[in-house]
Amino acid sequence: MKEILSGNEAIARGAYEAGVMVATAYPGTPSTEILENIIRYNEVDASWSPNEKVALEVAMGASFAGARTLVAMKHVGVNVAADPLFTLSYTGIKGGLVLVTADDPEMHSSQNEQDNRNYAKFAKVPMLEPADSRECKEFTRLALELSEAYDTPVMLRTTTRISHSKSIVELENRVSGLPAPALVSNAAKQVMLPTNAKVRHPLVEARMAKLAEAANSMAVNRMEMRDTAMGIITSGVCYQYVREVFPNVSTLKLGLVNPLPLSLIRDFAAKVDRLFVVEELDPCIEEQVKALGIPVSGKDFLPLCGELSPGRIRAAFASIGVGTEKASMPVGEALAPTLPGRPPNMCPGCPHRGVFYALNRLKAYVTGDIGCYTLGFLPPLSSMETCVCMGASIGNATGAVKVVPEEEKRKVVAVIGDSTFFHSGVTGLMDMVYNKAPSTVVILDNRITAMTGRQDNPASGYTLMNEPAHKVDIPLLCSSLGVKHVRVVNPYDLEETKQALKEEMERPETSVIITDKPCVLIKREGVFQRGPLCSVDVEACIGCRACLGLGCPAIQWRPAEGKKGVPFIDAGLCTGCDVCRQLCTFNAIRRAQ
Repeated sequence: MKEILSGNEAIARGAYEAGVMVATAYPGTPSTEILENIIRYNEVDASWSPNEKVALEVAMGASFAGARTLVAMKHVGVNVAADPLFTLSYTGIKGGLVLVTADDPEMHSSQNEQDNRNYAKFAKVPMLEPADSRECKEFTRLALELSEAYDTPVMLRTTTRISHSKSIVELENRVSGLPAPALVSNAAKQVMLPTNAKVRHPLVEARMAKLAEAANSMAVNRMEMRDTAMGIITSGVCYQYVREVFPNVSTLKLGLVNPLPLSLIRDFAAKVDRLFVVEELDPCIEEQVKALGIPVSGKDFLPLCGELSPGRIRAAFASIGVGTEKASMPVGEALAPTLPGRPPNMCPGCPHRGVFYALNRLKAYVTGDIGCYTLGFLPPLSSMETCVCMGASIGNATGAVKVVPEEEKRKVVAVIGDSTFFHSGVTGLMDMVYNKAPSTVVILDNRITAMTGRQDNPASGYTLMNEPAHKVDIPLLCSSLGVKHVRVVNPYDLEETKQALKEEMERPETSVIITDKPCVLIKREGVFQRGPLCSVDVEACIGCRACLGLGCPAIQWRPAEGKKGVPFIDAGLCTGCDVCRQLCTFNAIRRAQ
């Protein structure tokens, strides 16, 4: 049976077919849908973890007990999981363990575009890179087999285009006959005291050497000989682009990108007159080819930043006048429509909007974090000064108040979402209290992990499997960390929110404000309650534009007879949050009776 699957759906299917028993993740685009699809298979215990480090540690525990496991995260999540990953390379595994890193060239939904092929080399673990959905499924299974054959975790690297594009996948049955998990003592291998680790390191080097030799004959690495005047080494989605642009050029298609098949690369280079490497982001392959003493071109004319595409590859080769006669003509590119700009924005009725409006009016110095609320940086709210990584807002605030003059300390406010707080904000708040930093932390509790697709977290009261779970009490947690001043506010009440912020910003010690209204797109019925819709009385409106300061997509500006214009509230978008009405001092915005 065949289906058309996205790369993420295919990885989930591959995990199921390969006998994975435990799958863990922290949601993050472009990896999120892997776990959301794995829950279709009852044989797999799938769960969201508070962060990527915990996700990998849970998978490790299941692997040590003999179960096949998969852990998924976006590229920056590997930064969080790097601590256990590097030592897992030494301990090895028992049941196969695959770590999916979903990289994001072009930063479609990320704060950087790091190339995690570097992590595989750094951690000394093998990495596979699929080029379509079929390979996503097959490489997931291969990754688990290699993991067990070579006693190593295996990384599977995708990119945004592979994660979300779709192609045909042949479905197979789940494997049977795998050893049943059991607790078996193996302390010398799994307890990484220095004496044990010293024994394990040479084994890691020997393992990688064996893999490097085996890579030369692996089916995932293949030469496709065509016109030999020009040869291109490539992998992943770039292989698809190269085949589209240069259908008649010889290619070396790499599926295992660490370690590289060096003998195969030498053989391929000897068969072509001129050699190129086409890869996104860092010159990982190119540098190793050059280290072999083989003349090769790549990043001397291809961009280091951003995604590649057929158009960009075609233009890059044209810029050096090489191979253009072998390139295919662009098909349909001239007909592609130019779409209007669509800047990101908080949803109509978002509970975060009023908070950022108040922060802007109070001229706060806001240290921000990763989530929907990062959009508070954009005009007209324009209320964010920093945003670095998950959980950094609180530490940034602590650092700032350590050095600024006394009168400026009161301006510093850290803003963080509920899921991000659990991910890595709790330790920052613990540090803020411990080191007596006089700053205010605003925890925007919308009861869901909203930006990545409304996944559950420890405060939502449900697991990934949609089972009821303990709901973490955020005010109680903050109090237990030693925060003496914790208050909960309604973010739709502008005056209450502004007053709470003003009072806590003046307080000369750590304080926490928690907003407690749910995401307007929350997927469980009855959690978000739509209020009476708002509309504009055109006669009463003087066109002051104060309501436009919210940046709400439901509010539009329209021409009006005898006036410069008046706002119009789209009833199809309005949620009845009532924030705009509170801004109107002329009573021109009114709620439906």
